[in-house]
Amino acid sequence: MKTMNYRRYRAMPSVELDDRSWPSNKITKAPIWCSVDLRDGNQALEVPMDLQSKVEFFNFLCETGFKEIEIGFPAASETDYNFCRHLIENDLIPDDVAIQVLTQSREHIIDKTMEAVKGARNVIIHLYNSTSTLQRDVVFGFDKQQCIDLACEGARMVIDYIDSDKSGTNFILEYSPESFSSTEPEFSVEICDKVCDIWKPAADKKVIINLPETVEYQTANVYADQVEYFIRNTRYRDSITVSLHTHNDRGTAVATSEFGLMAGADRVEGTLFGNGERTGNVDIVTLAVNMMMTGVDPKLDFTDMNKTIDVYEECTGMKVGPRQPWSGKLVFTAFSGSHQDAINKGRKAMEDAGSDVWAVPYLPIDPADVGRDYEPIIRINSQSGRGGVAYVMDTYFGVQLPRAFQRDFLPYVKAAAEENGSEVELLPQQVFDLFDDKFINVLEPYGLKKFTETQNSEQESTVTAIVTYNGEEHEIEGTGNGLLDAFTDAFKKFTGIDFIIGNYSEHAMKSGSDSAAITFIEIIRGSNNKTYVGAGVSSSVTKSSVRAVICAFNRMINAE
Repeated sequence: MKTMNYRRYRAMPSVELDDRSWPSNKITKAPIWCSVDLRDGNQALEVPMDLQSKVEFFNFLCETGFKEIEIGFPAASETDYNFCRHLIENDLIPDDVAIQVLTQSREHIIDKTMEAVKGARNVIIHLYNSTSTLQRDVVFGFDKQQCIDLACEGARMVIDYIDSDKSGTNFILEYSPESFSSTEPEFSVEICDKVCDIWKPAADKKVIINLPETVEYQTANVYADQVEYFIRNTRYRDSITVSLHTHNDRGTAVATSEFGLMAGADRVEGTLFGNGERTGNVDIVTLAVNMMMTGVDPKLDFTDMNKTIDVYEECTGMKVGPRQPWSGKLVFTAFSGSHQDAINKGRKAMEDAGSDVWAVPYLPIDPADVGRDYEPIIRINSQSGRGGVAYVMDTYFGVQLPRAFQRDFLPYVKAAAEENGSEVELLPQQVFDLFDDKFINVLEPYGLKKFTETQNSEQESTVTAIVTYNGEEHEIEGTGNGLLDAFTDAFKKFTGIDFIIGNYSEHAMKSGSDSAAITFIEIIRGSNNKTYVGAGVSSSVTKSSVRAVICAFNRMINAE
């Protein structure tokens, strides 16, 4: 086995925060959400969105409930500039939605950015520069003071433009120390406070301070420590909105953002389904549904997950993976037999209790709450167990299989799923048809033409019946305590085979089925004490009962 080249790497330093408080905190309300799909997500596409797709995506984000939407980097792209102007000039931005535009701390870029947003009602001007040690040393070649000077110069230029603006635009200011999580914590505080010194935020006119984890170098708890450290040490906590912007290089962007909110942040920037550079941004869909499942209103509408997926895939050309949390086509599917059985029992327990609180094993949320249905929850294949098969029969056809039938039916299901040496999934109708073939319509060698019951007394009946054996008709007669006992007596005399009725049950089938009632019979053969099962279906319970006896008897004979 080859050893991975771990010696080339070093862990990021942790934060000195011995009395951290965030681990015991809980998320109790939704953050301010900002979608960056039209900037971060779009720039990461192999084929960027065209104007029509951007407008469609923007409209959908507004419908979903986003009040802040980053629409691009107008000074860096003519496409972004034109899109910004298109939204403003065609009055496509709702009154309560702020568009956000990104700008570097450079005069000509700020000029172009301010020109792009002219005439908009609500605009977030998002100024950034990179602050990490690696970026300062390798990319820019300057020290901390030069880094601060660059940020402050841009902050002054932005505020000068805003002060001279007479259009009535409501400007909101945002500053990001890019690569915050790779920056010395005390320097992050220093540079952000210097920017705030220029912008002079107040409790009623807050500035957004965005803390990007531009590259995910560390575990989620370290980022939470950094956020808590920042919040404790900034001089402007009461007049800033602390924002998170995490990426998913290590696959923990959701946890990182959740921990950041627990550490005291107020706002989250992210994308639908985590689209973005490299492994992507934090997935806002996952974050929002995670909140919902803890009883917190996420203030975003993902009740129609299929529509969300359709818009996303159509506009971006990306695909939502089958195991994507809360949205993938397989996330509410149980293949394991034990899981299927637990889901079945959980749903029944909720129904029996009349509870509105969702509590079903293996299903953290009700799929219906994100616009999914129950059809794909149970998928029957060779790995399925009795519970899954019973669920399908009950849910789709109203057939409540007794335990003995579940036990005997399961091998047939597994064999059908493994036909021709390849595992297949069985559709609900295929499962029912298989049961019908093996446990209901077993009509050979014995069959039933008709029967009549005569009540001799309150307790005794006589049954006369026409049965067939290998197609030849025979009249039989017997007496007993009720219909089934009398028919069993007649049938035993005719066949010469001793058996008794064991368990018996019947119920009405689901509305829409071909027949109204199904009867389940277990018969026990006298010679070996073995149990055999069969079922009968009819609009009449008496007919379904007699048919069930014939079916069980045929299955007993055919098994020898």
